[in-house]
Parts: sequence; C-alpha cells; structure tokens
Amino acid sequence: MLVNLRFGLWFRDFVLIVLLACVASLSIRSWANVYLENERTLAIVKPDGVSGNYTSSIRKVILESGFSIQREFTLHLDEDSVRRFYAEHSAKSFFPSLIKYMTSGPVMIMILQKANAVADWRALIGPTDAHKAKMTHADSIRAMCGKDLERNCVHGSDSVESAAREISFFLTEAFPEGTTPEHDEL
Repeated sequence: MLVNLRFGLWFRDFVLIVLLACVASLSIRSWANVYLENERTLAIVKPDGVSGNYTSSIRKVILESGFSIQREFTLHLDEDSVRRFYAEHSAKSFFPSLIKYMTSGPVMIMILQKANAVADWRALIGPTDAHKAKMTHADSIRAMCGKDLERNCVHGSDSVESAAREISFFLTEAFPEGTTPEHDEL
C-alpha cells in the first residue's frame, strides 16, 4: 500500500509538471506570435500640425485606433536632414518648398506599433492632399488638420521597408551613437 501511495504522489506530481510545462509553452508561443505580428511605422506630425496644436488630438486618435506609441520626441529639422530624409523627391519641382516647409518649425516624431501598423496608419491619415481628404475621408487626420497637398499635417511610411529605414534615420538623427535623450521628470 505504501508503494501505491508513493506511486500515486509521484504520478500526480509528474502530471502537474507536464501540465505546467504545456501552459508555459503555450504562453510563450502566444506572446511570441503577438510580438511577431506587430509592425512598427513612423509617424511625423509636421510643423503645421505642431504649431496648430493638433498633437494631442492626433495622439488621442492614434491610441484609440489600437496603436501603441513606442517612442515619441519633438525636434526641429535642419535643411540637411530634410534633404536626406526626402532624397527620393529631390528631382521634383516641389522639393525646395518641401524643405522650407519641413524646416519651418518643430515636428513630432512617433514610432507606432500594432499589427498591420503601416497600412492602418496610412488609412488613418487619409489621402496626401488634405483637400481631397476633407471630401473623401472626413474622419482622417489630414481632413482634421491638413491644409492642402503640401501642408498635409502628417507623414506616414508607405511600406514596412520604408518604415524600418525611416525609423532608423530618425533614431540615428535624434540620438547619435553614444547619446541618450534627457528626461524631464517634472
């Protein structure tokens, strides 16, 4: 009888350990799947959005749309940074006015994360032309605060690859190697 009791306790402990291992494995896999499903994208609130005091409204829409804001900071871009960031547009006629516009005041940079972040952010901001956004996408961010094709309030990465490149650009630009942002605890 003592042998049966010991075997029963051993078997119970064995089953408990196996069950705990299975639960732990499922939890780790679930967490990994959530992490892997998430994308990151770059959001820029352009100078007209910052000067027009739209940053709080934009943040609210972002959070209500299921994004998490992984990083956020404000900076004033110089001409060289704008030229490098928008290099793909350098041959276009609007490039000089783009540089003037993007250096006209501070911008807010945000790194957003969620599943399908790139496409969802692009849908949330609406068409590039704010006039069109007001007509066809009245609930979009550009309809809310954009003025026209050039002063359209926000930027959004157009692909996962662009998002990775743009995020890297701003993290390197804002926080060169060996520097860290200062935190104001007040």
